[in-house]
Amino acid sequence: MAVELPENVVVSKLDHLANWCRKNSLWPMPFATACCGIELMATGASRHDLARFGAEVFRFSPRQCDLMIVAGRVVMKMLPVLQRIWQQMPEPKWCISMGACASTGGVFDTYCVVQGVDRFIPVDMYVPGCPPRPEQLIQAIIDLQDKIQREGTITGEEFEVASRQGRNRSLLELPIIQR
Repeated sequence: MAVELPENVVVSKLDHLANWCRKNSLWPMPFATACCGIELMATGASRHDLARFGAEVFRFSPRQCDLMIVAGRVVMKMLPVLQRIWQQMPEPKWCISMGACASTGGVFDTYCVVQGVDRFIPVDMYVPGCPPRPEQLIQAIIDLQDKIQREGTITGEEFEVASRQGRNRSLLELPIIQR
């Protein structure tokens, strides 16, 4: 004997439902410097309209964000601030490295510019370019949403991976600011 469900009932796995909610409600924390920051602002403007993808709520409080967008160059003086903001963000959290300077140091091959933020915090998506176009950032957010939908679990097992939670060698070399 088969049980029929009413038309307004949907059956799914809880993991799929939680991932759908996570991917469609990303709240970005902008960490923007220089020219990439201008392109990040343009992405949130009316011409490109990041709101279509559920990521329009730029919050400047790390405790309300789940996506950090590092846009532009990061110098060693700003690195402890970047690390503190990353540590204050609740799990699950993701990171997009936007631009050549955030990803590799760009043209600034000096002692004071960080040669890639992935040495200090885990990066999920890279956006190439100097500066990258807003369309590239939107594509990175779409790709991140696909990654969240595929890999997420309600219990957060994907965040227990040692490579994601473990500290990098370079992170151990710098003092971590603690309160």
